[in-house]
Amino acid sequence: MPLEQLSAILACALLAGLAVFQGALIAGAPLGRRAWGGQHRVLPANLRIGSAVSIAVYALFGYAALAKAGLLPPLVSASFTAITVWVMAAYFVLGVIMNGISRSKPERLVMTPTTLALAALYLVLALH
Repeated sequence: MPLEQLSAILACALLAGLAVFQGALIAGAPLGRRAWGGQHRVLPANLRIGSAVSIAVYALFGYAALAKAGLLPPLVSASFTAITVWVMAAYFVLGVIMNGISRSKPERLVMTPTTLALAALYLVLALH
């Protein structure tokens, strides 16, 4: 399997895991210390809405990864998809920084390596 396809599939697996995590937060699971700055054990309504939006965003991110790897039709065009994947790689690099400086130790321990892995996978996609 080409590296680009493997990267896209691994990115989708991580994004699916994050979507399940966000779904659990929406359902009221006491995992809030690992997300959204870690200020709430159980998320309030406004952050649950943010978690729902996150799930939709993860789906778009996954589609872009699969499109860049040639496993799905491209978003709008191949060049648009390529630019989108570069933007996502930068987004995840920023996520590494933001999660790394979170006041919540559980968030730092869980989300920093997750976003680092996603940043690396999207960088591989962007470079291929």
